[in-house]
Amino acid sequence: MKVGIATVQVPFMSGGAEIHARLLKEQLVLRGFEADIITLPFSWDPPQNLLDHIQAVELLDLTAVNGQKIDQLITMKFPMYFAHHPNKVGWILHQHRHAYELYDSPMGYLHLSDEGRSVVQRLHYLDSLRLPEHQRLFTNSKTVANRLWRYNHVHAEALYHPPEDYERLHCERYDPYILVPGRLEEIKRQLLILEALVDVPRLELVVIGQVNTPYGRVFEDRVRVLGLQSRVHIKGFVSREEKITLYANALAVYNGAFEEDYGYVTLEAFFSSKPVITHTDSGGPLEFVVNEQNGFVVAPSPDAIRTVLTSLSVNSARPLGEAGRQLMSNLNLNWDFIIDSLISP
Repeated sequence: MKVGIATVQVPFMSGGAEIHARLLKEQLVLRGFEADIITLPFSWDPPQNLLDHIQAVELLDLTAVNGQKIDQLITMKFPMYFAHHPNKVGWILHQHRHAYELYDSPMGYLHLSDEGRSVVQRLHYLDSLRLPEHQRLFTNSKTVANRLWRYNHVHAEALYHPPEDYERLHCERYDPYILVPGRLEEIKRQLLILEALVDVPRLELVVIGQVNTPYGRVFEDRVRVLGLQSRVHIKGFVSREEKITLYANALAVYNGAFEEDYGYVTLEAFFSSKPVITHTDSGGPLEFVVNEQNGFVVAPSPDAIRTVLTSLSVNSARPLGEAGRQLMSNLNLNWDFIIDSLISP
């Protein structure tokens, strides 16, 4: 059985969505399916590009390749869920976020022009019309499912999946550093914990992920201005082995994203028995993090984070992290169940 995984990628950017598609392909292949990722480059500016992308996807024939039938298509990201296929199942990571939950936020841009506002209206209409064409519709989290219902009145079922290397993630120690994984960008809000660190001299930050971004350069400048060069370690991309080790030895993990869809960071932290610091408006992490039970849910401000960091110790972090690990065990994130849900009988 041939299974196509339909998604998009912004050139020169890679993150959780790309890992998600790769993991799905690997798990399908392990179970004897022929699977491949079908992707298109994606650009969102100017706003008209969004409608042009939809039109381009609708012109794709994904029912067959080289004369051989693609038995099922699994769609993941806007606008690839507009592709035509007689057996199409959605596992939606998110819609075009700037047309929905980010629309009138400081991270949004479409509300700033007549063209953008007009495109948003069209996107809402098309999403509401075409998403129900899937034979079955899943999302990667309840947060995304709730957005589909709130904005488009489309029902979908949340289908959680484990992060990469989840079986290898573990706990070794609780060293005095906070791990900050993820691409340095405004929506991830790493500057908040950087500002909080100033008055907590016993702790350090370790930052991993893509750092060569405009926000990353602002972050690096702020490290110098605050005189934190000896306590903030910006590692950029690290190997999977080093990433596992950094999780294993951290005191806690920071996931400060705004309106996150799902977020591997939270799950990776809990599989490593580390508490997570997140915010009241962080979206997906709030499906897992319970304040003072397995982490901390605080206002998105340096002062609120500083209060947590000041009180955090090995003795307080260990039981919280262990509770997070127990939650992962209770959820039983299982690829067999996921594949059974996605693949048509």
